[in-house]
Amino acid sequence: MTGKLKEGIPGYQKLIAWEKADLLAKAIYKTAPLFPKHELYGLTSQLRRATLSVVLNIIEGHARQNRNEFRQFLKIAYSSLAETEYLLDFAREQNYLTASKFEELESLRKDCGQVLWRLLKSQL
Repeated sequence: MTGKLKEGIPGYQKLIAWEKADLLAKAIYKTAPLFPKHELYGLTSQLRRATLSVVLNIIEGHARQNRNEFRQFLKIAYSSLAETEYLLDFAREQNYLTASKFEELESLRKDCGQVLWRLLKSQL
């Protein structure tokens, strides 16, 4: 697999795109309990699933050991990141996130998106 790699670490964990997606997922998981309880099975659950989908599709695609399949899973990961973007915007509009928390998560999401996009383009 090509793309930005971290040296000396085996498997998918050497992908910077995975590292950025992992940071985003962990940050969202720390933030989600701050949402109202009535959103537990709605927005909270959907946001968690979308962000984990980014991480898990990078991992699954890498594990396939096939460039075409890896590219397809990266596309799915990127789509899940777009879903995450909308859900974060929605949460902000509902005042479930402070401006500073939104900016923190949005910065992580953008950073993840840039790295993921470069990795996806490198697989063409």
